[in-house]
Amino acid sequence: MKNTADLRQDFVRNVQLRHLRCLVAVAQERHLARAAERLSLSQPAVSKTLSELESIVGTRLVERSKAGRRGVQGLAPAGEQLLAHALRVLEALDASAEAVAPASGERVERLRIGALPSVAPALLPMALARFRERWPAVQVMVKSAANPVLLDELRAGELDLVVGRMSDPRLMGGLSFELLYTEPLVFAVRAGHPLAARPARAVSVQAVLAYPLVVYGEGTIPRHNTESFLSARGLALPANALQTLDVAVARGLLAVSDAVWITPLGAARGELADARLVRLRIETAGTDEPVGLLLRSEAEPSALRGAMAALLREGAKQQGALPSRKAG
Repeated sequence: MKNTADLRQDFVRNVQLRHLRCLVAVAQERHLARAAERLSLSQPAVSKTLSELESIVGTRLVERSKAGRRGVQGLAPAGEQLLAHALRVLEALDASAEAVAPASGERVERLRIGALPSVAPALLPMALARFRERWPAVQVMVKSAANPVLLDELRAGELDLVVGRMSDPRLMGGLSFELLYTEPLVFAVRAGHPLAARPARAVSVQAVLAYPLVVYGEGTIPRHNTESFLSARGLALPANALQTLDVAVARGLLAVSDAVWITPLGAARGELADARLVRLRIETAGTDEPVGLLLRSEAEPSALRGAMAALLREGAKQQGALPSRKAG
């Protein structure tokens, strides 16, 4: 490895933004082909850019997968260190670009929110409506995706805040989590479903498995909790269960079939309240999932982010949420 003085000189002279963007894309996608698609480059170009960066710093940055040339196991220790700096550099560059935008038009303030599909329907609409009343000129973008995707984009500065779930320590680096509320899994069906014919009567899980199931996709916390719930009762998730993160698809399927949706309560709260869906009487104690506000630990204070965070906390309290500390 090069000595410190030579490394600093080579780094300052030779590293370009394309090198940093390439490292960030590879680290987040963990696949060379997907990183290439994200950067609008060919895969050989991505490999070449990575090799250039590794040559400049004098050490390996990326751990390639042994299973295939396109796979990436993760970053080497030096890559992890450089990634943190690369993210800050790119975030500062974006902020600078906005600051020097042409004076011919007014600068547009933006707020970029990430939310889990199972959380967004219950918590976001009222918060967004109230935010719009106070900040009518702000451009608001809401992205709904799986938790790991949202956390990666938050860490990269592509989102300003996320309403999501606590993840494993590997994905929580550089992020803070503030608990808003917890919610259990529920078994939901359409009004008029055979299992809902006698709402006062408890329903067995075995009876539910006789009907088509709708569950969340692999790798999500609701899916993990669903499988754990069934396993604790000596049961397994049927192989033909429909998997989707799209709550609109799940609700639509329930409306036209006898399917049973296993979902966090918040995703079905509105439909349960107006009786379009019915919650089966199945005890799901122990399936509570924490939902919280995630921010970048080193993010600069922001009035917009703080205002939205306050509205989300208020919305959470109206859902029977837990009181929580304030975070800017």
